[in-house]
Amino acid sequence: MNDTSSHYDQFFGPLFFEPYAIEVAKRIDPSVSVVLELAAGTGRVTRHIRERILPSATLIASDTSEDMLKVAKEKLAHLNIEWQNIDAQQLPYSDKSIDLVICCFGYMFVPDRQKALAEAHRVLRPGGMLLFSTWDKLEYNAASYSSRSIAAKYLESPLPDSYNLATSMSDESAIRSLLNDAGFNKISVEKVALFSVSRTAKEAASGLATGPLYDEINQHNPLWIEEIKIDLEKDLTEKYGSEPMVAPMSAIVAEARK
Repeated sequence: MNDTSSHYDQFFGPLFFEPYAIEVAKRIDPSVSVVLELAAGTGRVTRHIRERILPSATLIASDTSEDMLKVAKEKLAHLNIEWQNIDAQQLPYSDKSIDLVICCFGYMFVPDRQKALAEAHRVLRPGGMLLFSTWDKLEYNAASYSSRSIAAKYLESPLPDSYNLATSMSDESAIRSLLNDAGFNKISVEKVALFSVSRTAKEAASGLATGPLYDEINQHNPLWIEEIKIDLEKDLTEKYGSEPMVAPMSAIVAEARK
């Protein structure tokens, strides 16, 4: 198991993605016959989709990362899932062949979002649904905001745009416009506030102090990482509790029909 993918699944999965996996799965029509999941990652949402739909329904779970899919396949080997490496901008399926396209926290990272949404529209059957989530602004995702704010002190600012991609689809009206331009109707775009929960603030601080931003800090001075963890634990404890740590988070959930 790749270390990065493993950490992503074991730490970020429960802290950030599991609550929204449950929330998004509730919105799925259980009677759908063919479901395509994009940006399946380590399979956290995939499991909830499989449990929600009929045993006879086809579930295609896809991602562009083989490392992530490897983790997902190992975890969900006992379930009836077709795994694919797929680019959301070029779906290898015929027109009007899918009942539901679902993408949790993936479209923010797609270079051509309009093309990706148009592809989802193309493969959906008439009446089919696109269901996806994206992160709200960083300041509404408290644990991540604390982590970024403390880490940013150790790097020259402003930070490159690449570090802001995760929260780059937080504008509800812009999302609605993208969906309209892709041909969708009956569009619903709403903010959904939930909570990030960690057993302790210390565990949250240790887990948050990873990723590209921290890799860059580590290259400057590895000792800074431990300093950040101490400061971050203190900040999280003061604001969101020590054991457990419960911090607010927010995402955009969009539903659109063809």
